[in-house]
Amino acid sequence: MTALVFTPEQAAASKDSKAWPFEEARRLIKRLELLPDGDTKTVLFETGYGPSGLPHIGTFGEVARTTMVRHAFETLTEGKRKTRLLCFSDDMDGMRKIPENVPDRKALEPYLQMPLTSVPNPWGGDSASFGDHNNAMLRRFLDTFGFDYEFASATEYYKSGRFDEVLLRAVERYDDIMKVMLPTLGAERQATYSPFLPISPKSGRVLYVPMKKVDPKTGTITFEDEDGKDITLPVTGGQVKLQWKPDFGMRWVALGVDFEMFGKDHQTNAPIYDKICEILGGVPPEHYVYELFLDDKGEKISKSRGNGLTIDEWLTYASPESLALFMYQKPRSAKRLYFDVIPRAVDEYLQFLSGYQKQEAKQQIDNAVWHIHNGAPPKPEIPVTFGLLLNLVSVSHAHNKDVLWGFLGRYASGAKPEDNPIIDKLAGYAIRYYEDFVKPTKKFRTPDDVEIAALESLDKALAALPPNSDGDTIQNALLDVGRAIPRYQDPTKTSPTGGPGVKLDWFQAIYEILLGQERGPRLGTFVALYGIPETRALIAKALSGALASA
Repeated sequence: MTALVFTPEQAAASKDSKAWPFEEARRLIKRLELLPDGDTKTVLFETGYGPSGLPHIGTFGEVARTTMVRHAFETLTEGKRKTRLLCFSDDMDGMRKIPENVPDRKALEPYLQMPLTSVPNPWGGDSASFGDHNNAMLRRFLDTFGFDYEFASATEYYKSGRFDEVLLRAVERYDDIMKVMLPTLGAERQATYSPFLPISPKSGRVLYVPMKKVDPKTGTITFEDEDGKDITLPVTGGQVKLQWKPDFGMRWVALGVDFEMFGKDHQTNAPIYDKICEILGGVPPEHYVYELFLDDKGEKISKSRGNGLTIDEWLTYASPESLALFMYQKPRSAKRLYFDVIPRAVDEYLQFLSGYQKQEAKQQIDNAVWHIHNGAPPKPEIPVTFGLLLNLVSVSHAHNKDVLWGFLGRYASGAKPEDNPIIDKLAGYAIRYYEDFVKPTKKFRTPDDVEIAALESLDKALAALPPNSDGDTIQNALLDVGRAIPRYQDPTKTSPTGGPGVKLDWFQAIYEILLGQERGPRLGTFVALYGIPETRALIAKALSGALASA
């Protein structure tokens, strides 16, 4: 069971929370009320993983989101119910195609249609098979993130007999299963379909062949093997597996699954899973369907294609917490999952974390960081954003965190990395992200005559400020300079003195001339962090043409 952290006020507020994990947890509670043993059974949350390719962020998201529902359930039930999270890998599935992102693809061709745990490991290392390697990759990250879960292998469960009882029931109710499945198939597929997939004793391949006989008395199936000879096999002991749709329902019954979420691509099949589950004597679990992730071209991410982001790629440039936030937000909306979403996710995480301590209990349990951190979010640290750090890396030419901490320690007097671990990690992420994604796209431009005069005015305004001015004071000085320049005056806005406001064009011009990009964080805060003397020196370089010619 996960460690529960919540105040009495949060427990009370959770009863009416509109946060989606609580809404799903309440549906689960209602389901359990209808079960004969619903008030005593250990509540099982399950996630599925198909190791046909390396695990991607969508796989992580399913575990993270399920964990959020699990924690919400435990909060609503005040920790009085035992729960488990089972991460199930369908590693007995046949390798239908060779992924594009594996070494020596040709060497794997002889193993097509073999169970993934019978395919050699092309990456090397300690894992015995293709499936074992991908399973290990998944477990490594889940362990790193600290998920409380149990891992389950389909190969192990089939071969150990964990599914035997329900598989024998599937033989007995073969006709009922076929009545569900056949109407969902085309005429050609109907002629050859079987819910049972035997593993050929001769070739080791998973066979998609029709059944010549299904014998409930002996618990066996008879089929034609690849050499044209009839073979009879027991459905037990891992010699036969189920097609993936019947397998869903069988697994729910055999394991007693209470909650499982899956992507929108499963939505039309969910009624089939449910019917199979009922035929085999079970009660379908509570479902939650989430939208799919898209790559930079708007296409669905795929393990076998390797498009979109991998877990390791995200964690090269940002924290696991920012990734968890991305998963928490609007799970039923399709979202692009590419490198350019990282800075926003990081800054939104920091914003939620900063606001948490100031909120009342009802707001706290609706705050994403409460769900991300199982009710115990850390305290916020130095009030800087990822965007600020990226710009600081840009102008300071920092290649290590020590340079950034020189500025941070001055901005927040006496601040040290050991006292601010979140920001310290963020500094490292910012350096890597800047080098790989921001620096290659930077393009400084030369100021025109109006902009030269504006920058000269800005330099004078900054010179008149105390060196330790805060971000608000500096921001007001920036606004005052912009208000005095006709090009940047906005008649639709009103300044504090009653005159026109300031167009965003003024700030965009500063970004483009001084930072080489079209937009950025709040400039007043950036100048306070970077330093007024340093910013004036940057203006001087821009006026001399040194930045644009670099």
